[in-house]
Amino acid sequence: MEQSLIIIKPSGVQRNLIGKIIDRFQQKGLIICGLKMMNLSEELLREHYAHLVEKPFFPLILQSMMATPVVVMCLKGVDAVNVIRTMVGSTNGRNAAPGTIRGDFSMSSQENIVHASDSKENGIIETNRFFKPEELFDYSPVTLNYIYAPDELN
Repeated sequence: MEQSLIIIKPSGVQRNLIGKIIDRFQQKGLIICGLKMMNLSEELLREHYAHLVEKPFFPLILQSMMATPVVVMCLKGVDAVNVIRTMVGSTNGRNAAPGTIRGDFSMSSQENIVHASDSKENGIIETNRFFKPEELFDYSPVTLNYIYAPDELN
């Protein structure tokens, strides 16, 4: 099974969407392997958004992401990265399809409620960036056989 990092950004925290967002992922059948609230440091954000540090809008990202605590989650499932990216929707909330998290809750490209890993490799890298090994749990919910067919779990 793949894993992915989700960050419920300050825009989601401030708008009291934490429970609704977690509920969507759980209803889909994704497994929560780790979950915590934390304040993000500039150092951690510079590492996480290294590809954007030189962009003129990076100070706005820092300001936004450090405004309040965030909720970080590690989710696991078959094809988890693609499933989550589909559920999250386009980066710009104004362009995101209705029914997606951003499509239902966002009107912005920056204040877009959540971050989700964009690849299987980044799912592992990002999860390790935000979670210590002892903060992650590997278990199989009793509902697993009602979420996947037996041949999908190999």
